[in-house]
Amino acid sequence: MSSNEKKDQNIENVIIVGSGPAGYTAALYTSRARLEPLMIEGEEVGGQLMTTTEVENYPGFVDGITGPALMEILKGQSKRFGTKFISKNVTKIDLSKKPFKVWIGDDLHLSHSVIVSTGASAKYLGLDSEKKYANRGVSACATCDGAFFKDVEVAVVGGGDTAMEEALFLTRFASKVHVVHRRDEFRASIIMSDRVKAHEKIQIHWNSELQEVLGNDKGVTHARLLNNKTNSTEDIAVEGVFIAIGHKPNTDFLEGQLETDSLGYLTTVPGKTATKIDGVYACGDVQDHYYRQAITAAGTGCMAAIEVERWLEDQELS
Repeated sequence: MSSNEKKDQNIENVIIVGSGPAGYTAALYTSRARLEPLMIEGEEVGGQLMTTTEVENYPGFVDGITGPALMEILKGQSKRFGTKFISKNVTKIDLSKKPFKVWIGDDLHLSHSVIVSTGASAKYLGLDSEKKYANRGVSACATCDGAFFKDVEVAVVGGGDTAMEEALFLTRFASKVHVVHRRDEFRASIIMSDRVKAHEKIQIHWNSELQEVLGNDKGVTHARLLNNKTNSTEDIAVEGVFIAIGHKPNTDFLEGQLETDSLGYLTTVPGKTATKIDGVYACGDVQDHYYRQAITAAGTGCMAAIEVERWLEDQELS
């Protein structure tokens, strides 16, 4: 028995690690099932949607809603049914034996089951101007924000399949899409690359890097590109800059205890949220690199909760 584990320590029915649409939905369903879940939200409560200004594609909000407001509603709904919250980061977890052990610093929490809903973080270039114009023209999700850029020019930074998908999607709205890639050929699949190269609304800037996002009080006005072959710079007039260099699933605290795919996302049983460890489930963007939407994350949060409830019943633990 570890030094911070008490002999009579309470064992939770379920600990939900991470917040956001997936975590809060899992909390709502498990709390309504009277499982009294403990949610360890993390210090960045609410996940990626906390940095999203307008959400217009989440069902139920005719006029749209801000990301933070949506998260506040989802949290309040789960809190209403008895979810317990800790707004700190999980620092370590042990899934090797039951009950599972979850640490927040030196504080140990035990649980019969665990739902991982820690999401994924968009990768950025690290420019100060990216942060300055975040949600004012700089985005990492064309599906989320593309509709705000009708009939204006935008830029997409990247050269993989994600960048190709973003660029092609944005052609539905933007008058022109500038694809900025630091090499002289794309890393994307041939079919996706060919579609981008052939599209009449797309202009490709080869051997180019985003050096700075320029703008004013209203938002982005230009993107400054550096040609890494000639060292010359060029300012292109755009109102949106989409960073499409990938996402990183937030799984460092797991230390490799759960199986992942080639991109580092947690793998689950096909059609379910169960992992290879009995009693451990994963939902939301931490296991989904395909859809990455609030509504799909919420759906998998519901799935995880129902699977947990039935698993605890089968184990006669609830």
